[in-house]
Amino acid sequence: MADLSEIVEHLDMALRVADVKDFPGAWNGLQVDGRSPVDKVCVATDACMATIEQTADNGGQLLVVHHGLFWGDPLPLVGRSYRRIRALIETDIALYSVHIPLDIHPMLGNNALLARQLGLSIEGRFGTWKGIELGVWAVADRPLNDFVADVQGLCGGTTRVLRGGPPHIRRLAIITGAGGSMIEQAHAGGFDTLLTGEGRHHTYHEAMEFGVNVIYAGHYATETLGVKALGESLADRFGIEWEFIDHPTGM
Repeated sequence: MADLSEIVEHLDMALRVADVKDFPGAWNGLQVDGRSPVDKVCVATDACMATIEQTADNGGQLLVVHHGLFWGDPLPLVGRSYRRIRALIETDIALYSVHIPLDIHPMLGNNALLARQLGLSIEGRFGTWKGIELGVWAVADRPLNDFVADVQGLCGGTTRVLRGGPPHIRRLAIITGAGGSMIEQAHAGGFDTLLTGEGRHHTYHEAMEFGVNVIYAGHYATETLGVKALGESLADRFGIEWEFIDHPTGM
């Protein structure tokens, strides 16, 4: 067992939640308090009713997620917001959320882990947002079709490819989640291919006109690796049980 405050302090420091900027109103860290000590942590990509209820059913005292409950101005506790908060409080489950600090972490981050699990050697950072470099880049001397097959095998689901670049890729940019807005940055950086989760309709034309391949492997699918790494690291450090709650959105 481990004291909840010790786990929170460790996560805050390891992920630098006080130093890393995020979207306005996004709250990184402990979002809902809960019982202590903790002998089982559940991790999930999203804080939704399904993952909260599964954490309770599976005996977890702490739920660590990438997408938490709070993203903007304070919301009234009504409807969905009320039901999720009530479910956490009634089962005395703590909720910890970490967004961009997890994306950019060099060892536990979604981007770094996605690159490494695809057998790539990371060469540097990619994708600037408000002064923060969110993603990574690598050399990938491979046919596009072969690389897409590897992405499909790792991420599952449906992988969509915008074939705006060459059929043989050499310089690859990676940014998990909703990174479709980074096509122009990929082009400007000399990358022929961008691997991300999802993008908007107009990104098709950007890919074609900037000459960049864009691989959309799914927002959810590209952002499961970081929370899994967090669960494993907490188990190693504190000697507690961990479990990944898989609740794919197909998006």
